Amino acid sequence: MHMKIKKGDTVKIITGKDKGKTGTVVRAYPQESRIVIEGLNLVVKHVKARKQGEKGQKLYIPARLGISKVMLVCKGCSKATRVGYRLIDTDGKKTKMRVCKKCTQTI
Repeated sequence: MHMKIKKGDTVKIITGKDKGKTGTVVRAYPQESRIVIEGLNLVVKHVKARKQGEKGQKLYIPARLGISKVMLVCKGCSKATRVGYRLIDTDGKKTKMRVCKKCTQTI
């Protein structure tokens, strides 16, 4: 499945416990339409002690988040926006580029 959000994009969460926060996409799962955002949507993973005298601990790990719950942040206008596409002619070939719906600048 084709996703409009890719690894390295800056996104803003629009629903859920981290609503309003922005972060960078660390990993994308196109088949599941989910992404992982650095430092957001954290869940607790309990790690059991492995050695004698070592303590167990809680690890906070970023969980997957559906792409319908985030919006791409435009680099030009710095606003959360929808993504459009435009064919741009480069070296005689037409390439499909992502475009901000608010300021019409390429992303």
